[in-house]
Amino acid sequence: MKLLVLKSSPRPKGNSSTLADQLADGATQAGAQVESVSLHTLNIHPCNGCDACVKTGRCTTKDDMQPLYSKLIEADAVVLASPIYWFTYTAQLKICIDRWYAIWKFNHDAFRDKPFGIILTYGDTDVYTSGAINAIHTFETMMKFLQAETVGWVYGSLNDVGDAQKNPELLQKAYQLGDKLVRAVSAG
Repeated sequence: MKLLVLKSSPRPKGNSSTLADQLADGATQAGAQVESVSLHTLNIHPCNGCDACVKTGRCTTKDDMQPLYSKLIEADAVVLASPIYWFTYTAQLKICIDRWYAIWKFNHDAFRDKPFGIILTYGDTDVYTSGAINAIHTFETMMKFLQAETVGWVYGSLNDVGDAQKNPELLQKAYQLGDKLVRAVSAG
């Protein structure tokens, strides 16, 4: 079982990355082969709307998104991890997801029934005042459109670097989501 974890925090040791690593540990323990990708380290350009991908299933823009296409297609499950920046998920994740258009446009079933896990962290006290609710609604709508399966969510108020390490409950939830994703793939 292949699990692809897309981490979108600009901080390598940020809270969403810490929770994503914990999830990866849970999935690895459950028998998955896990690959984590830090989107912030990649040079991914925005979609230019040319529709060249309609015939090939690949975007013609030559950048760091190219190797991610096969990883997304081959992954049995995908995790999206992001801190909340300005009331939604990061630009790094948004630009990557926008480029999924090339996969979807070529094959509308590319993500059908694919299990997803979502990790969100935010500095405010709740999902509404932090803006996390916007990311939650966007992911819910996106998964419905793609006909993908959201296996689980891990989110919480973690402001300063290192706060995730001080929250055993969220660390445990992340670990368990890794295991749950492996079981979802095995059952599917």
